[in-house]
Amino acid sequence: MEIIKGSKDERAKILAKYIIKNKSTVRETAKKFNVSKTTVHNDITERLEKVSPSLAFKAKQILEINKEQRHMRGGLATKLKYQKMELKESEVE
Repeated sequence: MEIIKGSKDERAKILAKYIIKNKSTVRETAKKFNVSKTTVHNDITERLEKVSPSLAFKAKQILEINKEQRHMRGGLATKLKYQKMELKESEVE
């Protein structure tokens, strides 16, 4: 977990660069930098637009891809959850 020091504009740039480099989701980025998902989203979609439009555009592209894929990740998470539950049940028997 990293703490971001400096101005809010600098924070927005750091968050965007992280998202672009790692193709990270809003949730992953928020956890990494110990900020809220709302902060990450607002920094990328609003604040960064005024500071660095090109960086904002690149980060938004990644977030759009993540948004399109989230239903698949959610389904996979549910599948893994139930597989884990079945494994625990079979160990008990």
